[in-house]
Amino acid sequence: MNESEFNRRVDDTLLAIEEAIDESGADIDYENIAGILTLGFDDDSQVILNRQGAASQLWLAAKNGGFHFDWDGEGGGWVRDTDRASLERVLNEALSLHAGEAIELALGGS
Repeated sequence: MNESEFNRRVDDTLLAIEEAIDESGADIDYENIAGILTLGFDDDSQVILNRQGAASQLWLAAKNGGFHFDWDGEGGGWVRDTDRASLERVLNEALSLHAGEAIELALGGS
């Protein structure tokens, strides 16, 4: 995957997360600045997603840890580099932890 394709995939994924939050009605504030998506919660905690161009990865930082995701061209989505868990699954776990209630965003192939 070249740099342009990587950036497009990250941008599409961050947008998909924003749209999924809007559709879910979850009480999560978000701000996307220069490829860094910050998700804010009532307790002032945050989940942060950002691109790491040198590694061609999408990174997620949350209370439960920092996670790195690679693009799986065959599977059509981001998977955690350690165990191939989907971004959707790991993100929903982090959001639920921060929100104190179950959050289930549907990201599709992002």
